[in-house]
Amino acid sequence: MNTQLLKPTTEGINEAARLLRDGQLVAVPTETVYGLAADALNPKAVASIFTAKDRPMDNPLIVHIADIADWTPLVKGIPHNARRLAEAYWPGPLTIILPAADHIPNEVRGGLSTVAVRFPSDPVAQAVILHSGCPLAAPSANRSGSPSPTNAARVMEDMQGRIAAVLDGGDSAVGVESTVVSLCGDKPRLLRPGGITPEMLEEVLGPIEIDEAVTHALKKGATAASPGMKYKHYAPKAQVRLVKGTAAAYIDYVNAHADDGVAALCFDEDIPHLRVPCVSYGHRDNPLEQAHRLFDALRQLDELGAKTVYAASPRPQGVGLAVYNRLIRAAAFDIINTIRVIGLTGPTGAGKSCVADVFREAGVPIVDADRVARQVTEPNTDCLKALCAAFGDDILHTDGSLDRKTLAKRAFATPETAALLNSITHPAIMAAIKQQLEDLADAGHPLAVLDAPLLYEAGADALCDRILAVTAPTEMRLSRIMVRDGIDRDAALLRMNAQPDDAFYTRDGVTVLVNDTTTEALIEKAKAIIADEIRRCC
Repeated sequence: MNTQLLKPTTEGINEAARLLRDGQLVAVPTETVYGLAADALNPKAVASIFTAKDRPMDNPLIVHIADIADWTPLVKGIPHNARRLAEAYWPGPLTIILPAADHIPNEVRGGLSTVAVRFPSDPVAQAVILHSGCPLAAPSANRSGSPSPTNAARVMEDMQGRIAAVLDGGDSAVGVESTVVSLCGDKPRLLRPGGITPEMLEEVLGPIEIDEAVTHALKKGATAASPGMKYKHYAPKAQVRLVKGTAAAYIDYVNAHADDGVAALCFDEDIPHLRVPCVSYGHRDNPLEQAHRLFDALRQLDELGAKTVYAASPRPQGVGLAVYNRLIRAAAFDIINTIRVIGLTGPTGAGKSCVADVFREAGVPIVDADRVARQVTEPNTDCLKALCAAFGDDILHTDGSLDRKTLAKRAFATPETAALLNSITHPAIMAAIKQQLEDLADAGHPLAVLDAPLLYEAGADALCDRILAVTAPTEMRLSRIMVRDGIDRDAALLRMNAQPDDAFYTRDGVTVLVNDTTTEALIEKAKAIIADEIRRCC
């Protein structure tokens, strides 16, 4: 097949419309990215989209219209909030999901009972829809998984010989696909971020939910309710790794990993400081520019011959959330967290909490592993459900909360049951800790403390760049425990003897703070370490 390149003239638009009426595929420009269009009501034509793109058939498509009146026949009803949203942002980069009319082909719906519809603002796209006389199903006009095209030349790279024509309408204005919001549930749900931000949606709809799959991989076996949720997307041939953290941390990390085949997908400001080939996708504080340049920048990395790409992470707010969403999928969720993590551990009564307070007062955020452990076992959490399955539903109080005494009695009865407890709780705790550290990196914190008495037992030492172990002589620890917990000497000894000895904490490579004189002396030692860490990070 010879793929025609059509100009956005009356003749070119008419030819594109004719091909679409005949069941052919035509790539058309929109304000977001170029779409691979077919008559949305022609199942055979729609099926050919999946063949041309090598796209999985369970990935739903978006139907494009050129007048709000054309929406009515596609859905089973248009509720008031949907109409208000359309009036606010159509035509524009917004897709609205509603229950589908019965005649919408299964190929468009991806096996769902809903249909996604949008009214693009690009005048060429509108003209093609109007002249073709049919709504158009149009995913991005690229081979499945590769970066979406934002100009006709990029479409030709992927689709030459696979489709009837490409209509050249110049560069796409927005640069990332449309925002997708579902209005099928009790509360509006954002399924894919785009040029219409969550804040803009809430101006019309009130509070919305952001689907977990916006920033995380879709859970195994879950159904994709929107394009761009289920599979690895937007990726160049190179392995992309998303690097979170401050600008300085990103630059240091990339330069430390400079090698043949390594390249950087960075911000304009980073280029003078990087020692590897660079492709910028905009200025650090300009998410609109980042969205506009991202997909072409990803394709440029292949033209460089890059094998591994370290991508600077955008701030996931506003339009930046859309950029972040595309990058984590381009990276297949391979995320490097460059926030510097100081692990804080030691036996009970040694003074660890005092050191944590010194860091906290210096403005360093603290991730409290004990608090995380309580959070992951709150009612209805997956971890608590797994504990019930392993140890019985009677480990719960009547209100559904965990009865920790009953669990402890059962779980610590034998080494095997203790190991079972750890196999359930430790992965959940680690996942939650990692998420908190990612959130801190996103917020621009260069340094954090992980306060974790069971640092080694949970494997959390692997997250730490430096570990501080606070120890103290036995008699000093006993005195502190008795005063702190209001218990006698024998009870304090039992608690101490249940823990490993100092050698367990003061292993090779660990910075040891011996709390053997006064609290003031310990604070001064901690302040010296903080000053050193802040110099290192900043």
